[in-house]
Amino acid sequence: MNNAVVNLLEEALGASNGRIILVEDCVEANGAFILHHIVKHVFATCNGEPGIVLFVALAQPFSHYERILRKLGCNLIAHMEKKKFVFFDMLKLDCPGVDGGTQKGGLVHLYQKIERAIQTVSPESKGIVTVVIDDISLLDVACHGSTAHVLDFLHYCQTLTSELDCSVVMLNHGDVYSSMADSRFNLHLEHLADILIKAEPLSTGVAADVHGQLTVINKGNTERGLAENKIRSFHFRVKENSVEYFFPGTLT
Repeated sequence: MNNAVVNLLEEALGASNGRIILVEDCVEANGAFILHHIVKHVFATCNGEPGIVLFVALAQPFSHYERILRKLGCNLIAHMEKKKFVFFDMLKLDCPGVDGGTQKGGLVHLYQKIERAIQTVSPESKGIVTVVIDDISLLDVACHGSTAHVLDFLHYCQTLTSELDCSVVMLNHGDVYSSMADSRFNLHLEHLADILIKAEPLSTGVAADVHGQLTVINKGNTERGLAENKIRSFHFRVKENSVEYFFPGTLT
């Protein structure tokens, strides 16, 4: 399989500096591997100088990500020692209380930690900082279902893209929101995103050598020379040390 096929996801993403990327998955098609792909890509780009990743982890401990990225040929510990990788362990994040101020305060504190970390980056590194959030669904749980405060937090994060040219990548489990109010939360997230990546099962059913389908919607932005949305769809197969992306019928 040639590199052009392998890099279908990177081609669909294009230049993502200063943009919000939403990865939306479901039980039948887990999209966590996309976060791993993006983290590795950030470290491998930026004119030979590795980018900087601020990773907000609500789903797994550091050892989980370190093990997976090492299999992909990326040493998180080495990047951390070089101050290229900052890990925020938010597994125990809780925003208790029945009053909105207390719940919102926990997210404000988290945002301030992210902002302080970005401010330590040297001026010449502007535009190569990527904030990764895994995942929004658990951020909602930490806020005891206060989706309004989660959206407020994400709007704060949006200012990082407009003012500091950072990228924000977030994973959300779309199928956990079944009620009408919850589905509106999903729509808010999709509206907020500049790039939407949907991981879905195959419409034809389960296949042994194909794990699902990705649909990448790269929204139009006249400032970036994109007059209209660009939509690409292709299949994926997650392997032990890599992920293959390919168009239907081209897998060998």
